[in-house]
Amino acid sequence: MWTAIDPESKLLRSVQVGERTVAMAQAVLHQIAQLLAPGCVPLFLSDGSPNDLTAIVTHFGCWVQPPRTQPTGPAPKPRWMPLPALRYAQVVKTMRRRRIMAVKHRVVFGTKAAVDQVLTACGWQINTAFVERRNLSLRQRVAAIGRRSATLWKSEEGLRQQLVLFQVYHNVVLPHARLRQALAEPVPTNGSGSAKVWRPCTPAMAAGLTDHVWGLRDVLMFRVPPWPQPQMV
Repeated sequence: MWTAIDPESKLLRSVQVGERTVAMAQAVLHQIAQLLAPGCVPLFLSDGSPNDLTAIVTHFGCWVQPPRTQPTGPAPKPRWMPLPALRYAQVVKTMRRRRIMAVKHRVVFGTKAAVDQVLTACGWQINTAFVERRNLSLRQRVAAIGRRSATLWKSEEGLRQQLVLFQVYHNVVLPHARLRQALAEPVPTNGSGSAKVWRPCTPAMAAGLTDHVWGLRDVLMFRVPPWPQPQMV
């Protein structure tokens, strides 16, 4: 299971099923690149998988002509190099008998100071805790991928549909406690309850994709265009 999350808005950007291959890493990065604004080069944090490195460079790189090192002879061939603005760090864990023995941070592209500058603005450090916490939520809400679960998924396509439904539910239906917004004035509630001082906020609201919390019925009844139109006789 491949997941990608924006830790600032908590928006779950990609959930896919497949082996840990270069092709799957390319598919995940291709989906992420399509969701970004033109020219945006985000900071990437992942585990120590070499497939992620290949996919990131493929989507956020450019051809560079190396300078000549000798006055004669053929010119060096162009090389595909990462963009100068690309920042990428890895969290490499050493496991033994399913236990974490050591954790190392490796800066692949950019400098440690440049990576820390981006993370310090939000009070973070190099880690993958955000996506790991989201994986726990996935296992708690999708029975087919729960640990030691009696509910099995019968096909990869069926599991993919369940994960897509969770992705939509997480992004537009489920409010996140850390994203809640303070109200300008307390709003009284019915009865003798305390007044509301916070406005619930979902990851989609934090990312500017919607302005209200959706209900599950709204999600299931929403018709994504284009849908089949009735043919005129």
